[in-house]
Formats: sequence, C-alpha cells, structure tokens
Amino acid sequence: MTTQTTTGEATMSFTAKDVMQLRQKTGLGMMDCKKALTENNGDAEAAEAWIREKKKGKMDTRTERTTGEGRIGVAYGDNCAVIVELQTETDFTAKNEAFSEMVAEVANFALASGDGNVSCSDDMTKVIDEIRITTGENTNFARGQHYSGGHFGHYIHHDGKRACLLQTDGEVDGEILKGICQHIVFHDPLGISADDVPADVIEKIKADAIQQAKDTGKNDEIAQKMADGKVRKHLEENTLLAQKFVLDESKTVTELLPEGTTVTAFIRYTLGG
Repeated sequence: MTTQTTTGEATMSFTAKDVMQLRQKTGLGMMDCKKALTENNGDAEAAEAWIREKKKGKMDTRTERTTGEGRIGVAYGDNCAVIVELQTETDFTAKNEAFSEMVAEVANFALASGDGNVSCSDDMTKVIDEIRITTGENTNFARGQHYSGGHFGHYIHHDGKRACLLQTDGEVDGEILKGICQHIVFHDPLGISADDVPADVIEKIKADAIQQAKDTGKNDEIAQKMADGKVRKHLEENTLLAQKFVLDESKTVTELLPEGTTVTAFIRYTLGG
C-alpha cells in the first residue's frame, strides 16, 4: 500500500514498508513514523532525524523524573578497564535488551577517558538519548571510573545492580579474580588493607571500644589493650586481603593470590549507591 500526500503541486509517496523500516530504527509507533514521513516528503533519513529531534525535545522536559533503576557495565580496553552506571525509571526498561546494549556501548566509549572519574561524552549522550526517546523514560549516566595498567577482573551480579572491578599488579587466574570480585560485592570491605582505612575511622573504633571497656569497670590500661584488640579484629574482618574468602573460608583473600601479587585497586558499585 502506498500513501500519497499532496502539498501544492508536489506529491510525495511512501509505502507501509517505509513506515515499518522507520519504526524498526526508532522503536516508535506506526502513527509517529507515518507522520514523520509525511512531514519530510517521504525522505526516510530526514524523517528519522525529525523524529529524534522532536522526541528528544519532549524528553528533555522530563529530566526531573526519578531514576531508581538501571544497570552497571564493565568494559576492557588496551591495558585499561572501566565500570559505569546508567540509571532509568523502571526495572522493565533496565532489563530490556536494548538498555543492556546501550550500557555496553557507553562502557566502551568510556574506555577513551583518562584515569579516574568518567564524564559523559557526546558519544555516550547520543546512545543514551536513543533509549530515552524509544522508551519515553528519563535515562542518565550516573557515574563511571577508569583504570589503566596491571591486570583486571570483574563481577556483575545477575540483576545488573551490583558489581565490582578489580585491578592487580600481576597476572592472576580469571576465575580467582571473578571470585574475589564476588567476595567484594557481598562483603563490601573498607579497603584493600589496614593502610587504606582512614585514621579517623580507626580512632573512632578505638575510642568507642575504650569507652565500652570503661563502662564495664576496666581501668585505662586494660581498656586500651581491649581497644587495640578490637581495632585489630575489625580490620581483619573488614579489609579485603585479611578477610576470609566468601567461597572458601579456610583461606584469606591474600592466600588466593600468587606469590608476589596483590590487589592494587578495586571499586564496588551498588545501583544508586
């Protein structure tokens, strides 16, 4: 079936197949696509651009909508790796294959960033806008982190809402790296070792322990010793290398690593965290 539209002396025509092809490209309804082709003299490329501009303008007015769902993605490049978080309004959209593909694209674009926090580039914005337009939901780049050098492993939980990216200074078996990342996701360590825990955190733990000991009638010397012991135990239980491995508690995380190898960095993301 051919649709004909007459404007003055010019006649434009397009077929149902043209409308369907435009729908497949944009993910929008048949009526929106038909209107776009009519407005653009049957020119498919112009119609696609017209749709995206119109819909993007409409979506730009919805940026105040809460984005409580989304997914986390990881990508590897030449001696580098990134982790990114993208947020949207509903779990339905976050679980959509197109959204997952968009997260992967954004992560790949983020590989071009320098080390540290990742900013949303024009290329990232373009693929994010595709999802915003086709779903009608507010979707945004929440955060990202870029690392370079060493070796990498990662784990993303099946729901895409929790993940870890890990960096080591030497080569480690991939399954071990994945296991350590799973451990980090579920145990949320304060740091790699005691050296990474801020002094004020340690001092607070110690001060609370001293006060608790004194409240039970212990003198200053005993209270200090009890506090030192409590700090030591807290660090063993809450710093990565000293923790018992979640999948085999007969070993610490340190004991999983090849001799002379250690963790140099890790980052743990929880959606919206």
